[in-house]
Amino acid sequence: MDTRDINEQNIEERSPALLNLLLKDKTTEHNIRWATDNYKQYGFDYAAECEIKPDLIIGSHTNIIQPRVSKDQAEQSKRTRDKAEVFTPSWICNEQNNLVDEAWFGRKDVFNHIVDNGWITNEEPIAFPEGKTWEHYVDSRRLEVSCGEAPYLVSRYDTVSGKSIPVKDRIGLLDRKLRVVNENTDYEADWYKWIIRAYQSTYGYEYQGDNILLARENLLYTFIDNMLYKFGHEPTLEQLKKIAIIISWNIWQMDGLTLTAPYSEAKPAFVQMSLFDMEEEKGCPIHCKIFDWRSNYSLEFQSMVNGG
Repeated sequence: MDTRDINEQNIEERSPALLNLLLKDKTTEHNIRWATDNYKQYGFDYAAECEIKPDLIIGSHTNIIQPRVSKDQAEQSKRTRDKAEVFTPSWICNEQNNLVDEAWFGRKDVFNHIVDNGWITNEEPIAFPEGKTWEHYVDSRRLEVSCGEAPYLVSRYDTVSGKSIPVKDRIGLLDRKLRVVNENTDYEADWYKWIIRAYQSTYGYEYQGDNILLARENLLYTFIDNMLYKFGHEPTLEQLKKIAIIISWNIWQMDGLTLTAPYSEAKPAFVQMSLFDMEEEKGCPIHCKIFDWRSNYSLEFQSMVNGG
């Protein structure tokens, strides 16, 4: 199976509600925006400031959104020029993620060891240092900034070469949490409980809407991949929806400079318009919200950055 491109039509056929969840912007309560001019040739509804609606990416429009590796070189170069979009090969993601784990575990080569521009997975179950447990590891918060298709979080495929990566050899920060859950739980209900906690503690943000959708899809299908790997069957629709809700909060669309939702200028509550003044006054951009799952409340991301 080609893991690079997830067909939005297939998601919609599973459940229209599931696709709607993956398109939801929890800050604005609208849909995520395109936030790129790469699709404007398809019509006015594909302008950067417009929301990504299901009917724009399914049916006759299926496959409009594709991973970077599937885009032609001209489009890749344009996105690099316009938005400094450069994707990192999995072997570099792995080396950097290994450093994160080296700091947490207090030792090197916990999940794999590096060989040239690649890695060999350590097959033995992960051992935890004194005073730390596998549950602590699953609950530890991880964030990928400007996440693109989220290669540092999940590694279903190499974002540069397009090569698929088997579940047991994946190197993303969330992949590692899921490996730990797979190794330490046998009953499906317990496994699902800790899978949820792994997703709740994994975050990422990105500006461009197509990348946000691709990242969210990759996280959702990583859940499907792991249930198939562990138990030999796919999740139920209700399980998928629950994970999708977490993903819609934790992988969010944001301008990393202003910490606001792109094109989110709200209209003032009361504006008196005249026939001679057709230009709408705009309000301030909306600061992005995330969800603290342990405390069970939403908060502005900037409050975390400011130490609030």
